[in-house]
Amino acid sequence: MSTDVIDHLAGIEPASRLDRLRDQRPEARRNAQLSYLALFAPDSPGAVTLAERHAVAAFVTGLYQDAGVARFYADRLAETSVPLRAAIADEIEAAKTTGPYGSYPAEGPLAVESVEGLRYRVRDRGALGGDRLAAALEHAHLLTFRPRESSPDALRALVDAGWTTPGIVTLSQLVAFLNFQVRVIAGLRLLDATQNGLPS
Repeated sequence: MSTDVIDHLAGIEPASRLDRLRDQRPEARRNAQLSYLALFAPDSPGAVTLAERHAVAAFVTGLYQDAGVARFYADRLAETSVPLRAAIADEIEAAKTTGPYGSYPAEGPLAVESVEGLRYRVRDRGALGGDRLAAALEHAHLLTFRPRESSPDALRALVDAGWTTPGIVTLSQLVAFLNFQVRVIAGLRLLDATQNGLPS
């Protein structure tokens, strides 16, 4: 994608107030786009296939229930696999929740901040082609809604499902980027709606 993906998804027009605002942080803008390209249009997919990348993206963005962003990634997934798009849509329905959740040690000072919530497990592993993608979705849900519970055991579940260390690193980068991207887009839309604090 040659167009800046955040501009596209946030509906930012050239020379608009938001365009000028983003221009005040050119390196941040450039690096966000380079991150998108590295994750979704790599020279070589390596340990994570393009279908897996887009499936995870469709899943994570679908959890945020932002129709425009979710549709963008679901459409990218459909270019690779229409059946997988349908399977991901089913899993999103099972995985929707709010958060963050997670538990702190009972004796620790943060124990009062422990909040219980959904512990998502894939409904139909077969529709996702088996354990590998299923484990990736469960890990993506963990990082999105229960980040304080990320642990060696969580990583071991990925390894047991066939993920290599480079693949796990890429998967974690994907989830981190998507969470960042969705929040940035939401913030930009809010600024556009209120227009408070924007230079004229």
